[in-house]
Amino acid sequence: MKRNLVIASAIGTMGFLLVGCGETAESAEANNPRTGSADTSTPSLGTASSTTCGKFKELDTDDERALIEQILAENPGNPLEGSPNVALGTAKLVCLSSSVNDTPVAIATGIVPK
Repeated sequence: MKRNLVIASAIGTMGFLLVGCGETAESAEANNPRTGSADTSTPSLGTASSTTCGKFKELDTDDERALIEQILAENPGNPLEGSPNVALGTAKLVCLSSSVNDTPVAIATGIVPK
Protein backbone atom coordinates (compact mmCIF):
# COMPACT_ATOMS: atom_id res chain seq x y z
CA MET A 1 0.00 0.00 0.00
CA LYS A 2 2.77 2.40 0.92
CA ARG A 3 4.62 1.61 -2.31
CA ASN A 4 1.49 2.35 -4.36
CA LEU A 5 1.09 5.70 -2.61
CA VAL A 6 4.70 6.63 -3.33
CA ILE A 7 4.34 5.63 -6.98
CA ALA A 8 1.07 7.54 -7.36
CA SER A 9 2.60 10.59 -5.70
CA ALA A 10 5.62 10.48 -8.00
CA ILE A 11 3.47 10.12 -11.11
CA GLY A 12 1.17 12.91 -9.97
CA THR A 13 4.09 15.21 -9.25
CA MET A 14 5.61 14.54 -12.66
CA GLY A 15 2.28 15.21 -14.32
CA PHE A 16 1.81 18.43 -12.41
CA LEU A 17 5.29 19.63 -13.32
CA LEU A 18 4.93 18.69 -16.98
CA VAL A 19 1.55 20.36 -17.52
CA GLY A 20 3.13 23.65 -18.61
CA CYS A 21 6.13 22.19 -20.45
CA GLY A 22 6.51 22.67 -24.15
CA GLU A 23 4.37 25.77 -24.53
CA THR A 24 6.06 28.55 -26.43
CA ALA A 25 4.95 32.16 -26.53
CA GLU A 26 3.72 31.58 -30.08
CA SER A 27 1.56 28.59 -29.15
CA ALA A 28 0.26 30.42 -26.08
CA GLU A 29 -0.89 33.30 -28.28
CA ALA A 30 -2.45 30.92 -30.79
CA ASN A 31 -4.36 29.16 -28.03
CA ASN A 32 -5.59 32.37 -26.43
CA PRO A 33 -7.49 34.50 -28.93
CA ARG A 34 -8.28 37.03 -26.18
CA THR A 35 -4.66 38.07 -25.70
CA GLY A 36 -4.51 41.49 -24.13
CA SER A 37 -8.05 41.45 -22.77
CA ALA A 38 -8.65 42.21 -19.13
CA ASP A 39 -11.14 39.35 -18.74
CA THR A 40 -10.43 37.74 -15.36
CA SER A 41 -13.69 35.81 -15.05
CA THR A 42 -13.74 32.10 -14.25
CA PRO A 43 -14.23 29.97 -17.36
CA SER A 44 -17.57 28.26 -17.88
CA LEU A 45 -17.30 24.86 -16.21
CA GLY A 46 -19.38 21.72 -16.62
CA THR A 47 -21.01 19.95 -13.68
CA ALA A 48 -18.08 17.67 -12.88
CA SER A 49 -15.51 20.38 -13.60
CA SER A 50 -17.17 22.65 -11.02
CA THR A 51 -16.44 20.23 -8.17
CA THR A 52 -14.14 21.88 -5.64
CA CYS A 53 -11.05 20.32 -4.10
CA GLY A 54 -12.84 20.33 -0.75
CA LYS A 55 -15.60 18.09 -2.16
CA PHE A 56 -13.05 15.99 -4.07
CA LYS A 57 -11.22 15.14 -0.83
CA GLU A 58 -14.46 13.78 0.64
CA LEU A 59 -14.88 11.19 -2.16
CA ASP A 60 -13.79 7.57 -1.98
CA THR A 61 -11.22 6.20 -4.45
CA ASP A 62 -13.71 4.95 -7.04
CA ASP A 63 -15.68 8.22 -6.98
CA GLU A 64 -12.45 10.25 -7.33
CA ARG A 65 -11.51 8.27 -10.43
CA ALA A 66 -15.01 8.61 -11.91
CA LEU A 67 -15.02 12.37 -11.28
CA ILE A 68 -11.63 12.86 -12.95
CA GLU A 69 -12.79 10.85 -15.98
CA GLN A 70 -15.92 13.05 -16.21
CA ILE A 71 -13.80 16.22 -15.93
CA LEU A 72 -11.51 14.99 -18.72
CA ALA A 73 -14.56 14.14 -20.88
CA GLU A 74 -16.05 17.62 -20.30
CA ASN A 75 -12.81 19.30 -21.37
CA PRO A 76 -11.49 17.70 -24.57
CA GLY A 77 -8.08 18.85 -25.76
CA ASN A 78 -6.79 19.55 -22.25
CA PRO A 79 -3.13 18.93 -21.32
CA LEU A 80 -3.97 15.72 -19.42
CA GLU A 81 -6.27 14.22 -22.05
CA GLY A 82 -5.61 10.50 -22.42
CA SER A 83 -3.86 10.35 -19.04
CA PRO A 84 -6.56 9.77 -16.41
CA ASN A 85 -4.07 8.27 -13.94
CA VAL A 86 -1.81 11.32 -14.17
CA ALA A 87 -4.83 13.61 -13.82
CA LEU A 88 -6.03 11.66 -10.76
CA GLY A 89 -2.60 11.72 -9.11
CA THR A 90 -2.23 15.42 -9.84
CA ALA A 91 -5.67 16.17 -8.40
CA LYS A 92 -4.89 14.22 -5.23
CA LEU A 93 -1.61 16.09 -4.73
CA VAL A 94 -2.88 19.56 -5.58
CA CYS A 95 -6.03 19.20 -3.49
CA LEU A 96 -4.01 18.33 -0.38
CA SER A 97 -3.39 22.05 0.08
CA SER A 98 -6.08 23.77 2.12
CA SER A 99 -5.53 26.95 0.08
CA VAL A 100 -7.36 25.38 -2.89
CA ASN A 101 -10.35 23.93 -1.01
CA ASP A 102 -12.72 26.31 -2.81
CA THR A 103 -11.00 25.99 -6.20
CA PRO A 104 -12.55 23.67 -8.79
CA VAL A 105 -10.45 20.53 -9.31
CA ALA A 106 -10.36 21.17 -13.07
CA ILE A 107 -8.67 24.55 -12.54
CA ALA A 108 -6.39 23.47 -9.67
CA THR A 109 -4.98 20.60 -11.77
CA GLY A 110 -4.54 22.66 -14.93
CA ILE A 111 -7.14 20.75 -16.95
CA VAL A 112 -8.97 24.04 -17.42
CA PRO A 113 -6.91 27.26 -17.53
CA LYS A 114 -7.67 29.99 -15.02
